[in-house]
Amino acid sequence: MVTNKRIGVLAGGTSAEREISLKSGNAIYKALLNLGYDVVFVDVSNNICEDLKKKNVEIAFLALHGGHGENGAIQGLLEVMGISYTGSGVLSSAIAMDKEASKKVFLYHDIPVAPFVVINREQLGERINAQLITAIVDFPLPWVVKPVAEGSSIGVNIVKECEDIDDAVHSAFLYGSKIIVEKYISGREIQIGVLGQRVLGGVEVRPSTEFYSYEAKYTPGLTEYILPPEIDGYAYETLKNMALKAHNALGCRGATRVDFILDESNEPYILEVNTIPGMTETSLLPKIAKLSGLDFPDLIEEIIRQALIDKD
Repeated sequence: MVTNKRIGVLAGGTSAEREISLKSGNAIYKALLNLGYDVVFVDVSNNICEDLKKKNVEIAFLALHGGHGENGAIQGLLEVMGISYTGSGVLSSAIAMDKEASKKVFLYHDIPVAPFVVINREQLGERINAQLITAIVDFPLPWVVKPVAEGSSIGVNIVKECEDIDDAVHSAFLYGSKIIVEKYISGREIQIGVLGQRVLGGVEVRPSTEFYSYEAKYTPGLTEYILPPEIDGYAYETLKNMALKAHNALGCRGATRVDFILDESNEPYILEVNTIPGMTETSLLPKIAKLSGLDFPDLIEEIIRQALIDKD
């Protein structure tokens, strides 16, 4: 057993990914319970401070996806309360969640990203206009249009024709005042798992939908998972090295999942670093970990161990 301290599994919250977070949290809670830990489940609300005190939580296992769970806010609260927690710290979480900020960090560290433009709602004035947007974006269609700060492919659309721009932009702006428009890169989506300074391996996702959308991620049977990825050995090693480099560039701790597109010429482009990846027993990080020899309970314990090392 890694610790005798009371562990609170923090899940739920108010983000658009609440339901997925609850599933992750329940899987973690059951695993810790079966391992004999003193563990409580905390559905995060506006009363989170009081709940943590009432339940005497000494270590927070974060299973929050999106929103305040991944943007550094809950991490800051836990720092103030003196409660140890799993995963990345305040600054790393905030940067990873902000696609504009993280892409700039990746570029600084020579980690390739697809060409992109960030658009503020104020730039568009009273009305979203496709002509105005095409004047701002300096690369041709197709594009990927997404919110700057959301996860699970929420608000993401691929735009192939000019007449689809307005709807895609409207959809992305539902989740914030800034959106990002990226050049669409056709290729394979490879996701690499990192735990501390150890690269666990990767998985190739092959959705039956146009891209790895929210629907494809969470609807059984819509996506095929290839473990390990069926890609060139040199390309695989490049992605693994790049994943650790990205993890460290953002200053991440604990477990992360780093997502890439590998184009038809085997050129990699980083998509994002997920500081609190999905943690149901069928989520991608546990799948990758199992391939490396860590079953789900082992992975959970190792994440706690990392949190305690980082605290020390």
